[in-house]
Amino acid sequence: MKDLSFDDLQLFARIAATRTLSAVARERQVPVSLVSRTLARIEAACGAKLVRRSTHGMTLTPEGESFLGWCGRIVGTVDEMEAEFADRTARVSGLVKLSVSTVMAEYWIVPALPSLQARHPDLHVELRVNDRLVDIVREGIDIAIRTGDVAGESMVLRPMGRLGTALYASPGYLSAHGTPRTPEALGTHRLLANCSYPVLNRWHFTNGHALVAQGPTQADNTAVIVTMAVQGLGIARLPTLVGTPLVQAGQLLPVLPGLLQAEPMRVHAVMLAERQRLPRIRACIEHFCEWFAQRD
Repeated sequence: MKDLSFDDLQLFARIAATRTLSAVARERQVPVSLVSRTLARIEAACGAKLVRRSTHGMTLTPEGESFLGWCGRIVGTVDEMEAEFADRTARVSGLVKLSVSTVMAEYWIVPALPSLQARHPDLHVELRVNDRLVDIVREGIDIAIRTGDVAGESMVLRPMGRLGTALYASPGYLSAHGTPRTPEALGTHRLLANCSYPVLNRWHFTNGHALVAQGPTQADNTAVIVTMAVQGLGIARLPTLVGTPLVQAGQLLPVLPGLLQAEPMRVHAVMLAERQRLPRIRACIEHFCEWFAQRD
């Protein structure tokens, strides 16, 4: 086993997490055959079969489970060593894989990247942009930025702020269809709904009125709904982080300002407990928290 490298241990840990060689090959941008040969070399060094292959995928043998435990302890020790020495040198470097929704990426994370790079030029960020909830372990994500209530064992949550919402429509839409003056008047308007997250379509107002947003045009992606609103397709409920700059740019107008009754959604950075001390992880989270606080 002395011939095994630290990279070999990391590769096996990723095979165990993804249960597929092709996913690890895509992550590393190498042929699947290379990953397969590396696994065979690891098994030869251990003198045991670590993985079972079947038509249903890959599973670890008892020896594989034991080897994975050692991989985790060794990788964790190296991470702790990295954290300690980085604290002493005040140097932040390495790659951070960040999972974030499309709209949060466009209006929060990407605008914050220039100042992050200026502060930590040796830090590299890889954005995984998708509105679905990712499996942090299987997909090798360092930080997932999520809204609302988040649960999960072995996960650490770092509060990053709160995200308010309000109603918006384009000047063109309001000119053509009129501006609603009361929540009840929304019944005659085209409302842009989210077909993947029904909870976002339940609109409650301060006067006690409530409705479920329905309309001829829907989308499963908030960023697309933003574009639909700008194009004059209807009235949308959007994060104020998105709506405010579009109002300032003249692309949207507030609708029934102050009347939508909605608790701001909590925004969290979610990460594995053993990775929270890594300087590159802390540096990203602290920077994004500062950037968001300045614009909240």
